[in-house]
Amino acid sequence: MPKQLLIYDNAVPVTRQKHGKVSVKAGADFRFATGINSVPLMAAEFAQVASDLTIVFAGQGGEVVPAVLLGIRDSENLMVDAEGHWQGKYIPAFLRRYPFVFSSSPDGQNFTLCVDEAFEGVNKNGRGERLFDADGEQTQYLKGVLSFLQAYQVQFHRTRALTERLRELALLEPMQAQFTLRSGQVLTLSGFEAVSRERLRALTGEQLAALSAADDLELIFLHLQSLRNLQATAERMGTAPAEAPVTGQETAA
Repeated sequence: MPKQLLIYDNAVPVTRQKHGKVSVKAGADFRFATGINSVPLMAAEFAQVASDLTIVFAGQGGEVVPAVLLGIRDSENLMVDAEGHWQGKYIPAFLRRYPFVFSSSPDGQNFTLCVDEAFEGVNKNGRGERLFDADGEQTQYLKGVLSFLQAYQVQFHRTRALTERLRELALLEPMQAQFTLRSGQVLTLSGFEAVSRERLRALTGEQLAALSAADDLELIFLHLQSLRNLQATAERMGTAPAEAPVTGQETAA
């Protein structure tokens, strides 16, 4: 399997024959994520992220997903230090599931558990947790991984429903923010979308009621609240915003 999903280099199906003696040591070193400035976010994570980091929407064509900003510049993750320690309050599930991931069949009905064999924590030296026991049966650790990824997949569908409703109501618009480095260099953050407050206020009572019934309205407010965290993210790289983040012509925070 070629490099995919931002951080996976060599994800292969987990089998008893190939991984019967394999152990995985994960969860402490996040250097695998140092080269990415955002990762996908599930709807269930909005509340935990909104107080600390910034939630935006990203994608191409008809495939738009929520994402959490981890840095300002491309290929820079400000939430991971030189030793690989996570610096934020909350670790996104997208990163917590690594080095595991589900690979889906073409029809999307069947899923196969894969592991990124390029991850240095995958080993045959007994470091970390075994995937299979001496009898070739799944360990409790592997069962826990499967349970976590199954729950993640459920949330993936819930999150896709949210973004589809936002697009149907035309609530998303391009987002841009400028930051000035202490050296005087100006950086522009773009390529993301945010909910327009103006368009949100223009919705009918019936449309707002439908969003509320689907618990989407709360998620929208959490997203808008999180835009205020851009300044804190910028300060991690020693910058100060030159102006407030904007969506279209309007202040988004």
